[in-house]
Amino acid sequence: MPKVKRFVKTTANKPKLLKTTDNRINPNIRELKKKKVASKNDNPQVRELPRKSAALFLQYNEHLGPPYHVILDTNFINFSIKNKLDIVKSMTDCLYAKCVPYITDCVLGELEKMGTKFKLALRLIINVDVFAYL
Repeated sequence: MPKVKRFVKTTANKPKLLKTTDNRINPNIRELKKKKVASKNDNPQVRELPRKSAALFLQYNEHLGPPYHVILDTNFINFSIKNKLDIVKSMTDCLYAKCVPYITDCVLGELEKMGTKFKLALRLIINVDVFAYL
């Protein structure tokens, strides 16, 4: 007959209990913490900031205007293939400006790992010279 394995009690197997002196059990300390949180939320500070001129729109950062630099991910590429959209043409139609599509190395690696299911997307990205690589 096989021997019965004994269950060894270790610290990992024992149930973890709180001590009676633990602060989390004491109801007085809990109430004090709740009062502190409530008092912070009762009186929010109101800050008034000076208004900026509307004439400065798009002038503080010149990179916000066209040509737009767009980073493409695998979802965007697969969506454009499923809906039979030309990526560059549909981007320019959407943003009404010139777009420079960028593709990162991780997107190429992800499409290569996905195998035959996304082979068309990989072939489209590699063969077209419009895309810039990061």
